[in-house]
Amino acid sequence: MVETTGGGPGDGTAEVLDRPLPDGVRRRVVQIVSDGFGLLTVTELPAQLRQYARFAPNRRTKFAGNAMAAALETDTLFRQRIGEKFREAQPELSGALESGSPPPAADPLDVAAAAYVLRPAGWVKLVTAAGEEAQRADAERADEESRAELERLRAELEQAREQTRAETERLRAEAESAKRETESLHRKLRAALSDVKRGEAALRKVRGEVEAARAEGQAQLSAAESESRRLKARLGEAEAALEATRRAVREGRSVEDMRVRLLLDTMLDAAQGLRRELALPPVSVRPAETVDAVEPGRMTPKDIAARALSENDPAILDQLLALPQAHLVVDGYNVTKTGYPQMPLEKQRLRLLGQLSALAAQTGAEVTCVFDGAELAAPVLLAPPRGVRVLFSKPGVTADELIRQLVRAEPPGRPVIVASTDREVADGVARAGARPVASAVLLKRLS
Repeated sequence: MVETTGGGPGDGTAEVLDRPLPDGVRRRVVQIVSDGFGLLTVTELPAQLRQYARFAPNRRTKFAGNAMAAALETDTLFRQRIGEKFREAQPELSGALESGSPPPAADPLDVAAAAYVLRPAGWVKLVTAAGEEAQRADAERADEESRAELERLRAELEQAREQTRAETERLRAEAESAKRETESLHRKLRAALSDVKRGEAALRKVRGEVEAARAEGQAQLSAAESESRRLKARLGEAEAALEATRRAVREGRSVEDMRVRLLLDTMLDAAQGLRRELALPPVSVRPAETVDAVEPGRMTPKDIAARALSENDPAILDQLLALPQAHLVVDGYNVTKTGYPQMPLEKQRLRLLGQLSALAAQTGAEVTCVFDGAELAAPVLLAPPRGVRVLFSKPGVTADELIRQLVRAEPPGRPVIVASTDREVADGVARAGARPVASAVLLKRLS
């Protein structure tokens, strides 16, 4: 913080401080500003300091110190207002500074900080002298600490020397004792060496016998382990083959049962639907009733005309879904990008699935919606709606291939309807026995 603002020649405002404020003086200046800050109204504060008006003094000093120091340096009116509050709080120190004779017993940092705020004549010298005094005090304090540290190190060195002498004497005594003990051990060692030689001879004899027995046992163990591994391998192969056979039988039986049961349900529902469609009378026909004749009031076949439906008529989808055990497979993104491509993918999915749920509830048909999983960066957290099966293709598998797999999984004879505009998908499912329907037809039916 360097003061550069000039003023009138009659006071100290024209003086310029040619160096930064010492840290100690700067802290005292910020404290003076913080104390006077709370005595000013909001309108008397500079604009950049008004946000700190409600801060507590300690919090204001911590968070607004730099801002208050900058405002004091650049805003003369703000400095004068702080100076007035300081005169009211410290009249004796303020009067002594303005008279040019600061109290000799006052702290130089307090004197310098007050002079920086009040700007009496010669305030630059007071601030400079406070900085030099603070440096001298720091140097003296560092010198005192160095002398104290030196005395402490000397005492520790002398103590270490005493400990070293005592440790040396102890080690010397231990060395003499160890020397005597070593000589005794040498004598015992020579006696033990002769015993060791005799023991080694006996040990070599026993070791030879042990090695021979170990070799024989190792050979027998290796043969047993080889036989055990062979038997375990054969047992594992047999268990794996048995489990594979059981799994194949179980899975084949389960899939075939499911396909036969589904085909049987389809045939039964088709028969019941045919009975309802033809409205056959009860089985109580008499021979006379089979004679070809015209009954009164009976319409001839020419009076009944069947209405043909266009491929783009949504009613054709209702007729297909009314078939027994009908299964509707929907190419999800193909339908949504045909009907509402401007929406995000997540909202496209939610809108289509909600409409398909309503269609499933109305028709009672089985509905499966297939989405391409290649466009997903992460698994989709989605609760499938009631009556709709939602499937995403695995990595490396397109939605088109998944649709063809679903069609191939159905038993021959079951009505399967595939909603997709993709010509390749439509041709593929048609060859597999399914009925393709354009996405636009499904969208018309859903709307």
